[in-house]
Amino acid sequence: MSPVAPFEFATAGRILFGAGTSAGLEALVASFGRRAFLVTGRSPRGSLGAFAAAVYRVAKEPTIGMMRDAAAAFRAASCDVVVAIGGGSAIDAGKAIAALAANDGDPLNYVEVIGRGLPLERAPFPFIAVPTTAGTGSEVTRNAVLGSPEHSVKVSLRSPLMLPRVAIVDPGLTLGLPPAVTASTGLDALTQVIEPYVCTRANPMTDALCLAGMRAVAGNLRTACRSGGGLPAREAMCRASLFGGLALANAGLGVVHGFAAPIGGMFDAPHGAVCAALLPFGVEANIRALRERAPESESLARYTEIARLLTGSPGAAAEDAVGWLRDLAGELGIPPLRAYGIAPEHVGDLVARATRASSMKANPLPLTPDELAGTLQQAL
Repeated sequence: MSPVAPFEFATAGRILFGAGTSAGLEALVASFGRRAFLVTGRSPRGSLGAFAAAVYRVAKEPTIGMMRDAAAAFRAASCDVVVAIGGGSAIDAGKAIAALAANDGDPLNYVEVIGRGLPLERAPFPFIAVPTTAGTGSEVTRNAVLGSPEHSVKVSLRSPLMLPRVAIVDPGLTLGLPPAVTASTGLDALTQVIEPYVCTRANPMTDALCLAGMRAVAGNLRTACRSGGGLPAREAMCRASLFGGLALANAGLGVVHGFAAPIGGMFDAPHGAVCAALLPFGVEANIRALRERAPESESLARYTEIARLLTGSPGAAAEDAVGWLRDLAGELGIPPLRAYGIAPEHVGDLVARATRASSMKANPLPLTPDELAGTLQQAL
């Protein structure tokens, strides 16, 4: 057996998982502060309690401008702890608010790509994440994805200090999510256990999480969508989402997320829906490129393992994963990217932006501009 390369694993200070765990939220909040700044999504789910000194609703994916205003609102309300209850947008917003409220200067001092990318000078205020969807795994990651409409991009505010103090993953909060939301967030979760598994920075801990996450999605996403999801299926999807967040934060991603960032910056397209539309074609492009240019790559063997796990067939080839993913996306009614206004004339610009995306750096191998363009065109 070859020696394992050194690796690091970092996550939220504490993770509480299971139905009913959100019932202890108010007591947890009180252990961190006295005046909570509550961040919620467009349609708050579950009991918000009476602990909030101020409430900030995130009706869409957060932008730098929104976070600038929210950090000022946090300070004006003299809050000392941030709690986010919602999907990935609310949780990313909560992480950003906790960080920016604790640090002087403009957000552009700290964001990547369009800003100065400076490290945070001070630790963020305590932050508690309570996801109500099963997809992004943002409750255990160290970055917040923020849009900049004036630059037509999405960028990250990133720091190891931004890991939540506590993540509460209560599958009961996802009961009753609409089938379309369940489908797109569920395929986002699947993307986030496939890409870290085949990426160049995979490690034994993320491998175990990814394999368990793939099994959970393969066995439960259809049920969660079809029936409105009983608790066992919802619990499995929350587990997959959590494991995906843990894996991507400690390994990396790939071509699907490499495209998702620029698409989200240029178009009003939900992150999960973009990943869902791209996933089969991103997998197909990587498998084809690996067969042509790196047939001995471990990543190609891993795609074969993925195919066997997803299809349940011990004799499946790597390419069988593509068919399984396309069939699943079709069955769940995943819209193509053209539904969000993306057209063939946008392909060149999106390819150029995707090649510079941080997520693309861990893809199993570099894809050519033609391969990237073909991937995007298939998803239209």
